[in-house]
Amino acid sequence: AGNWEGQAFRYAMAQKLSTEKFQSLMPTYPKDGAMIIQALKEQPVDLTALAATAVPRDPFNGSNNWVVSGEKSASGKPMLANDPHLGLSTPSIWYETHLSAPELNVSGVIFAGVPGIILGHNDTIAWGVTNLSPDVQDLYIEKRNPDNPHQFEYMGKWEDAKVYQEEIKVKGEAPVPYEVVVTRHGPIISEFAHDQRQETALAMKWIALDATTELEAVQMFAKAQNWEEFKQALTHFESPAQNFVFASTDGTIAYRGNGLIPIRKKGDGSVPVPGWTDEYEWMGYIPWDELPTTVNPKEGFIATANNKVIGDSYPYHLTDVWSQPYREARIQQVLSAKDKLTVEDMKKLQFDRHNLQAEEFVNELIAKIKDSPDLRQIDRDVLSRLQGWNKVNDPDQAAPLGFELWMQGFDDVLFKSEINADLMELFNNKSVVKDEMLRRALQGEREPWIDEKGGIEKVALQAFQLAVDQAASLQGKHPDKWQWGKFHQVDFAHPLGAVKPLDLIFNAKSVPMGGGRITVGAAGWDAESGEVTHGAPWRTVIDMSNPTRSMNVVGPGQSGHVLSKWYHDQVDDWSTGQYHVTSIEPNEYRKAGNELKLVPE
Repeated sequence: AGNWEGQAFRYAMAQKLSTEKFQSLMPTYPKDGAMIIQALKEQPVDLTALAATAVPRDPFNGSNNWVVSGEKSASGKPMLANDPHLGLSTPSIWYETHLSAPELNVSGVIFAGVPGIILGHNDTIAWGVTNLSPDVQDLYIEKRNPDNPHQFEYMGKWEDAKVYQEEIKVKGEAPVPYEVVVTRHGPIISEFAHDQRQETALAMKWIALDATTELEAVQMFAKAQNWEEFKQALTHFESPAQNFVFASTDGTIAYRGNGLIPIRKKGDGSVPVPGWTDEYEWMGYIPWDELPTTVNPKEGFIATANNKVIGDSYPYHLTDVWSQPYREARIQQVLSAKDKLTVEDMKKLQFDRHNLQAEEFVNELIAKIKDSPDLRQIDRDVLSRLQGWNKVNDPDQAAPLGFELWMQGFDDVLFKSEINADLMELFNNKSVVKDEMLRRALQGEREPWIDEKGGIEKVALQAFQLAVDQAASLQGKHPDKWQWGKFHQVDFAHPLGAVKPLDLIFNAKSVPMGGGRITVGAAGWDAESGEVTHGAPWRTVIDMSNPTRSMNVVGPGQSGHVLSKWYHDQVDDWSTGQYHVTSIEPNEYRKAGNELKLVPE
């Protein structure tokens, strides 16, 4: 929901890298970058504790959503598809729900703590989201008074911070006292013990630390009957900022990037900024009526996948850190290629495994290493399979294993010697940065991270042979027997499953998965084990020609009770792209024959 990890990472890198190498890690070099970098080096903050104890968001956090107009659908009415990408676990974060009451008939998903349908549809409209992921967090470098650890400099004077004494309760032991220090910009996050007070520290300013009104928005979504009413509900949805797509029975399709997004005096949210001056304060938020919006575009569809959603002419800064563009590009390919799209087309697209990253890179990388005298026979066998690959991450193919591990191998070759494991966890746009480094090198441009390691030919060969060795250690020395799905598997791990042999009771069976981190059918995995830990726990498709019915699947199942028959009953459907019908029509849903009544005494 923010960008503090990337700011902290770039702060640490500014302390040790040349300006040229640091600039390669930046999503976009800030206009006042030289001054900021000098300030970062002059005000060092020890990030050891922060990096070691941080729990950053999943680097593959994302989602897909799209809407298709009635002119492009076989039914003549709009269609909406949504599959938010989150951690894959037992129980699922999502709970499929239908709420019916006077003036209320809405279906979709909820999660614990929110008394309302977060994503879904009623009998007139449907809506879905992906993360917009704007820069809504800033890290401020705070100068501490050496004579008073609870005072910090601001505009030439010492200012008192607010101090909160908290207790962390530990089972079987005495509570651990914990002091929270809050400056005018927010809580100090770079110190985690009383003996870690430094001359300078990092404070985090974040929209979500203030009270917001999302619950009111959720309640209004359920009752909205058209785009104007839904748009009014969005005025109450402030955090986290989301890409909303909308479809209605009146034929409207729409998009809105919605949420509170700060306007800064200076800076762009890419690096920490001086907290002792007012030069980097927030001046308010992007006006609500100027947030990115489109209604009934001439293309006949709208799609988002955490991609860049604004043009360079947009007058406000959202972020420079967008997801890799491959999912959104593939969605655009499919939706623009056919005039009369169906629900089946939508379902297939949500499960699509075409790898556009491979289409961009694999042939060029092969050309750089195929004539190397250092290639081994097993290397040549793998190259042959990559050359004949259809660029689809099918679970029974060898080529996806070779390619995905190759791309992963570049991480080790390029970064491992200079970025320790803890800081690597904060490198939140690593994949985008790495892709851009490879593009520059393959186009013959200077790229210091690659050039200093011998150039693209040497780096590509090293990464490739690391990948081949890893694959051979996993599945043997015969690439014809390798399969992506033997490595890339999902078991919807339960928290108790971390303790053996409880995994046999609480986890789902391991199932081979296709796809990958950048395919529309997203399936992010652990680099060492191959376990698929991130994807779309819930997928939904609805055709507004019959808004009482939607197609859904919730992995691994609806129930969190290990003895329930609905505990893991959707694993096979989820892993093979199958769906079930959910109806809000009483005559239909009563046919299911299962009813639980909760009657007050």
